[in-house]
Amino acid sequence: MKPKILHLIGDKRAGGSNRLVKQLVKSKLRESFDFLVLRLEEAKPQFKNLKPDIIIFHYPCAWKYLLDLFLIKKYSKVFIYDHHYCEGFEREQVPSLFRFHLMLRLAYSLVDGVLCVSQAQHQWMLARRLVSPEKVRVISPASAMDEMLKIPSKMPSCPLIIGAYGRFARQKGFDLLLKAFALLPPEQFQLHLGGYGPDEEQIKALARELPHVKLLGTITDVPAFLAACDAIAIPSRWEPWGLTCLEAKAAGKPVIAAAVDGLCEQVRDCGVLVPANDVEKLANAIASLPKQNLEAWGKTGRNLVINAWEEFCDRTQEFFIWVR
Repeated sequence: MKPKILHLIGDKRAGGSNRLVKQLVKSKLRESFDFLVLRLEEAKPQFKNLKPDIIIFHYPCAWKYLLDLFLIKKYSKVFIYDHHYCEGFEREQVPSLFRFHLMLRLAYSLVDGVLCVSQAQHQWMLARRLVSPEKVRVISPASAMDEMLKIPSKMPSCPLIIGAYGRFARQKGFDLLLKAFALLPPEQFQLHLGGYGPDEEQIKALARELPHVKLLGTITDVPAFLAACDAIAIPSRWEPWGLTCLEAKAAGKPVIAAAVDGLCEQVRDCGVLVPANDVEKLANAIASLPKQNLEAWGKTGRNLVINAWEEFCDRTQEFFIWVR
């Protein structure tokens, strides 16, 4: 019998950990493992019958889940795959560091190990002494990117088309990007912004007076969206990893990204990093793009991630085998 891997997922949005797991269970790993994807409330009554060999907990750690982590541990080895917390999150969202760190220390102590999504997140955990070094390892997520890798290079548009997409929430910093575009000349730059989320009304209000901004709603065809852009902006206030950056690079697009968390280690000779929350420097970085060799940046970025999906699957398989 193949080992059974139970993924506990609370995020039903198109992106994030849910999308990652959906792709993983359809990957080549299904030949070696049986995958099951459930919400925690669906799984709890079934643990005795399910008998998973490994449980991967994808929920953001919280006080309300500590008892659940304690209880499910008796059924299997449990690992937290932390897609959520990082230094930037701590800086932007945490009013009480003591309470936050205590919760994470308790959660991580209850399980067999923790998976990090980036080296930056790993270093943050160790620096804050949230988890024992021997209990944590890094497996950076990726996407199945065949269609993006096929996108041909394009001559820069005039005006230059900057793309951005994701959830309209404070984390993603699209309000900062719109304020930056208010400082840019419409005849030289255009923003194509796709997404949805709780901050949608704020985004629409900021875009209303900007003729060089197009709001595209939910992006259902990411490769087509990326193909139409000259560069991709990722102005996040925090980002433990950032799959959008990986996808943009696979499409051969330069990136303008905030210098936060996992984004810092992804932008190497394939774009420009700007300080987080700095509208003026973000605008200046975008304004500098016509002077840059965008084609060279795009080629470098693509070369960096051309095997990212295969490498992610291999690292995940090695982890499952090691755990067993």
